[in-house]
Amino acid sequence: MKGKEAVKNVALLMGGNSPEREISLKSGKNVARVLKEAGFKVIEIDVDENVADDLRKQSVDVAFLVLHGPNGEDGTLQGMLEFMGIPYTGSGVLASALANHKIMAKKIFREAGLPVSPGFEMKSGELAAEKELKVVNCKMKLSALTYPVVVKPATVGSSIGLTIVREENVMLQALEDAFKYDAEVLVEKYVPGKEITIGILGGVNPFALPVVEIIPEGEFYNYETKYVPGMSTHVIPARLPEPVYKKSQELALEAHNVLGCYGMSRVDIIVADDGSFTLLEINTIPGMTDTSLLPEAAKAMGISFQELVSKQVEWALERFKKNKHFVRR
Repeated sequence: MKGKEAVKNVALLMGGNSPEREISLKSGKNVARVLKEAGFKVIEIDVDENVADDLRKQSVDVAFLVLHGPNGEDGTLQGMLEFMGIPYTGSGVLASALANHKIMAKKIFREAGLPVSPGFEMKSGELAAEKELKVVNCKMKLSALTYPVVVKPATVGSSIGLTIVREENVMLQALEDAFKYDAEVLVEKYVPGKEITIGILGGVNPFALPVVEIIPEGEFYNYETKYVPGMSTHVIPARLPEPVYKKSQELALEAHNVLGCYGMSRVDIIVADDGSFTLLEINTIPGMTDTSLLPEAAKAMGISFQELVSKQVEWALERFKKNKHFVRR
């Protein structure tokens, strides 16, 4: 981006009040640095209840969103920006809300014929009304689930509040841990296999990045192994037979399109030994830290971090120009 006329004022929205705040701040600092190197004027905003006022005080051409979880990745902030007439990076209101709510996303994936693990949802009132595990056990029997299972909050990412439950006597604690972060919890069958993730980039013509194989230090890819350097190994390209490799990219792109995602996403999948897939979830605002997977996969395809973030601004403006209801105020 050369020349004064080409420079855009970018409001970098990060932080927020979700459990993933610290990761958002780390991602934001990385994005701010490369946006400035690319020639943008960057206005860094730590999002709180005054975010609308903060934006009105500035001359903003584009909002770059680097928030994770509730009140940032779930469509709430996107809706405010649309009302204010400010173009923003990433997916729109509906896709953001659906992808962030793991229960709703799973229902849509299943309806679309995409492979997901069997499971059921629980609300906090059910646990409060039944301190014993009768409700849980009943639901597990009705859904034909057996241990081990995965218990996780419906709208929180980074594996926060997630537990792999291998026996009944720790189920109650796992549920209580998950309900600390959300009023809804997803319980699903644990599927062993190779964990892979596929980044998707692009506006009207999205494409899949190289497949990343994740090898965590420990039982699964949890918060620590995600963000502490050296706690996980990323293999690019993933060690998969070519047909399985290509099929995983096709599945990731289909999941992205089914929810109507835009600009970028990262799709997490388990590949079983027999080559079958289980779609785990989709992140519409993937991390941008030094250990994050999307920038790493983009780099493997020859896309620099600076190009990655600059293209997000370009695609945001492209969508703004095409959306007839999206009016600059």
